[in-house]
Amino acid sequence: MGENVGEPGIFALRDAIKLADELELDLVEISPKADPPVCKIIDYSKFLYQQKKKQKEMKAKTTKVVVKEIRFGPQTDEHDFNFKLKHAEKFLQEGAKVKAFVFFKGRSILFKEQGEILLLKLATALEELGAVEQLPKLEGKRMTMFITPKKK
Repeated sequence: MGENVGEPGIFALRDAIKLADELELDLVEISPKADPPVCKIIDYSKFLYQQKKKQKEMKAKTTKVVVKEIRFGPQTDEHDFNFKLKHAEKFLQEGAKVKAFVFFKGRSILFKEQGEILLLKLATALEELGAVEQLPKLEGKRMTMFITPKKK
C-alpha cells in the first residue's frame, strides 16, 4: 500500500489516489479547511444517497407552524366572544398559533380602545393554554395580536 506520512492513517495525496483506485472507490475531500485536508476513501454515490436521506429525516422532524385566524369587530358582544374563545382554545390545544384581530370598518376606527380591550380580554382568557407573542398592534384598519401555544 501507500507510504504513511507521519501518523498512521495519513497518506500522501498520490498514495491516497492510488489506494482508492486499487479498492475501486472514490477519494472524497471531507474537510478542505483542516490542516492537512481530510479525505476519505468511500463510494461517492452511496455517500450522496446517505446525505439526502439525512436531510429528508431532518426535514420530517421539523414542526410546521400553523396559524389560525380569529376575527372580531370592535362591538363584538359577550356570546360571540365566548364562541370565538372556544375556537381559540381548541386551536391552541392542537398546537397552532392563533392570530386574533379586530377589523375596523368605516368610522368604527374611533373605537380603537374597545378593540384593544377585547384582544387583551382574549389574552387573559387564554393565559393557561398560550402565551402572548405579540401584544395588540394597530396596522391600518386591523389591530392584531399573536398567541402561541405553551409547551406541554
